[in-house]
Amino acid sequence: MNIKILLTTSLIAVSFSVLAQDANKTFAITGDGNRDFIWMNIRQVDISSGKIIQDIYNREKTAFVMKDADPKKQSLTQSRPTESMVAAAAYDKNQNKLFFTPMRVGELRWLDLNAKGETQKYYTVTSNLLNTNEALKDEANHFTRMVIAADGNGYALTNDGSRLVRFTTGKKVTITDLGPVVDDESNKTVSIKNKCTSWGGDMIADASNKLYIISAARYVFVLDVETRVAKQIGYISGLPANFSTNGAAVDKDGNIVVASANTFAGYYKFSMSDFAATLIEGSDLVFNSSDLANGNLLYQKEADAAKTYSVTEFKPVVPVLTNEAHIFPNPVTNGEFNIYFEGQKAGRYNVTITDLSGKPLMNRIVNVNVKTQVETVPLNKGFAKGMYMVKVTDAANNFIFTERIIVQ
Repeated sequence: MNIKILLTTSLIAVSFSVLAQDANKTFAITGDGNRDFIWMNIRQVDISSGKIIQDIYNREKTAFVMKDADPKKQSLTQSRPTESMVAAAAYDKNQNKLFFTPMRVGELRWLDLNAKGETQKYYTVTSNLLNTNEALKDEANHFTRMVIAADGNGYALTNDGSRLVRFTTGKKVTITDLGPVVDDESNKTVSIKNKCTSWGGDMIADASNKLYIISAARYVFVLDVETRVAKQIGYISGLPANFSTNGAAVDKDGNIVVASANTFAGYYKFSMSDFAATLIEGSDLVFNSSDLANGNLLYQKEADAAKTYSVTEFKPVVPVLTNEAHIFPNPVTNGEFNIYFEGQKAGRYNVTITDLSGKPLMNRIVNVNVKTQVETVPLNKGFAKGMYMVKVTDAANNFIFTERIIVQ
């Protein structure tokens, strides 16, 4: 196993943040530009193209002041804000702050992007909940995943999943230890705590306050904040052999963009429907990257559409760990869509179309005879424009997959 993908004490770390008012803008902590691994500089990136736009913070040149967030202390420090590298960062679009935790330093820091003038203003909070000096000797305790969720709070997770912390982002920052993350029973050998499969990487959030952990080894988990149960839902395919998925962020189209700290291979993107990554052509090959973050939420479009169509509650369906069935075209424009049954056993399957509240609207029985069968499903006449769910179950009513469709 290549230890570089873990972004631990043996390998320096990086972090990104995104200005959410423009979904294509990302703030990235990178090296100096000579294909190095010293990720301490903040650069602005266009997430749609993967191109570097401008330097925000240069560790050797940019003027800054950093002080304790406690107004009673107001102590100043001369150390660099990103000292010892950064493995976890998140951008808060409401407060316009870039939060991060430096490696081997038990502090939560942030850059105030509202501050005027050429001197950048950083603040820091020290807490035992973010590690003591003794605990930091063990890389398992390092926070390498961070995100601002739909509830406006920040969440950070250690490498080994032993601590999920929540922090507020307002004038007074409060940190709360929520406890350890535990495995869903379906995870089996791919545990959220496993070093080889599940450490490092990044975290994104969706519109219903679910968190998604993308480990450096390409495994994807969904995390329920209330129960702290993490379920493995996918594995990213289509990436170069040495590409470690250290950074992840949601673009304006709802795709997940990933970056690697291990290789200079540009940016890739994939969707939660199939976890198949494709290269963003022309993306940066000079600065490899270890963590991405922005103010965009997964399934935000679906949540907005749900409000448009007067659905009172939006609950995104988490993808099932299977790539054996797909729906196309989507959006549906001609009154019918196709379901691609790949690798399914021969037999009878039930296709149910519901509205977003779960109310069944139509059913269809499909008999699958070959492993690559494509079945066309015509919609009932008068099907209104909007968003719907398609659920496929087998003859024993076992769940196969669910996918959203938009009827135009």
